[in-house]
Amino acid sequence: MYLVMGITGKVGGATAEHLLAHGKEVRALVRNREKTSSWANQGVELVDGDWNDSTAIERALKGVEGGVRHVAGCLGPLARLQRSQGRNCELRRGAHQGSAAAGGSAFVDGCEQDQRAWDDHGLVTSGARFSRPSIPNRICARRWILRNFLYGLQVAQGGMLPVYYNPTNRKSTMVATNDIGAEVATLLTGPAWSGQRAVELGSMVTADEVAEQLGEVLNLDVKAFAVPRAGWAKAFEQFGIPKGHTGPAEEMFEAVNAGWMDLGVEGTEHVAGTTSARDVFVAAQTTVTA
Repeated sequence: MYLVMGITGKVGGATAEHLLAHGKEVRALVRNREKTSSWANQGVELVDGDWNDSTAIERALKGVEGGVRHVAGCLGPLARLQRSQGRNCELRRGAHQGSAAAGGSAFVDGCEQDQRAWDDHGLVTSGARFSRPSIPNRICARRWILRNFLYGLQVAQGGMLPVYYNPTNRKSTMVATNDIGAEVATLLTGPAWSGQRAVELGSMVTADEVAEQLGEVLNLDVKAFAVPRAGWAKAFEQFGIPKGHTGPAEEMFEAVNAGWMDLGVEGTEHVAGTTSARDVFVAAQTTVTA
């Protein structure tokens, strides 16, 4: 039995799909059963509760071989992450209380950005590790999920893909959700390990390359366009982030553009992605036209 927290999200869902494909039993901690009815139909066991409820987490952990939590996180000042840190405390408490029942299981804590912190800049990630040493733990850290570029299928019809990478030819690690789900399922069901390990998922890609691949799918000449810094807040609001809450996303890209987020840190493993931006765009178009 494997526990997935965040099964209604893209990464959690992809992980669950790959675990089921491996023939494994899957349990999900859910807040809304109506949203997860399709998973129940696939045989996923649903446990009511959320990350704020250590009792629910403990109940969900009983008898599991391993688990995964996906944190859709971005960088920001520590003060802005107090709420998230509080949620992580509840999660850790539940993990500690349930570890005996889980039999020292392995857990993966996935965060969209690196798990490292830059104290000099007051930046931390919103991902927190299961901190109890007795629980084997592997961290999947990645930079940018390729599906986040899907807005380009609509806005790039004029030949421009607005991005927040500046310069647009700077390489950064990008990965598809399917690759994340596949790797998480593989490491959870694979050989046992002990201690904590950090993994970077994805391949080095530039915004220019993403725009080129988008153009191939749209049969257009598409170029990446770096949105001026002054226009970031308004642009993020147009993509659904509430006004006044765009700060963490802005600071995340500032960190990337400033070169604060280095790859290849000693002790970090790397798993290359196998799904390209082109593959993601094609799959999205196929889904829309199906």
